[in-house]
Amino acid sequence: MSFIKIKHSSVFGIGALTALAAVFAIYTSTQPVEAISTDDAASRQAQASGVTPAATQTAAKVVNINKLIAAPSAISPIKPGDNAEFDAMMKQRAEDAAKAKAAADAKAKADAAAKAKADAAAKAAQAATRTTTTSAASTATGASKGTFKVTFYDPAVLGSSMGYGGIAANLSVLPRGSRVKIQLSNGQTLIRVVNDTGGFAAGNPHQIDVAMPNSQIPSAGVLSAIVTII
Repeated sequence: MSFIKIKHSSVFGIGALTALAAVFAIYTSTQPVEAISTDDAASRQAQASGVTPAATQTAAKVVNINKLIAAPSAISPIKPGDNAEFDAMMKQRAEDAAKAKAAADAKAKADAAAKAKADAAAKAAQAATRTTTTSAASTATGASKGTFKVTFYDPAVLGSSMGYGGIAANLSVLPRGSRVKIQLSNGQTLIRVVNDTGGFAAGNPHQIDVAMPNSQIPSAGVLSAIVTII
């Protein structure tokens, strides 16, 4: 651009300045848009729209983040043992949990023992029921050996240790170990096991000698009875 030397004059000077301004305006209007700073353009656009420039927003965010980063440094780190109350609370919780577990284990063991005892009692009851049922069935359907002559003796008086649970009999008729029901003619019923024999059995195979204390032997001394193997 060439400059024209203008003679100093107040009137002419004002006119010259006006002319120069017009020339400058024409010049700038012909320049490429890129010649205007991008930052200036963004700032002008933001100011025109009333929005805070992005750079200003970013700067504000950076300041806030730096404040957050710096904040923890003002707090002293907690070291083990510094918080005695917290440590005591955690210790108490651990002790309570251990006690609760021990109580639960003890209850489980007690419940298991009670169940095992109940199961054993139930099995014993079932076995007793089966035995009673079997005995009753055997009595009803057992093999009757007919009518026998019944005599009595006291093993203790004879110096025997056989006890009072057995009878002596002819072993070919009533084998040793047979469990028999004896329905006496006086209405009494005895259950005995054949565990002995005697000289009388050879001559009278349908005679049995029942072990019994002398104090309990019937006054008749000799009775008859229906004998059934059960």
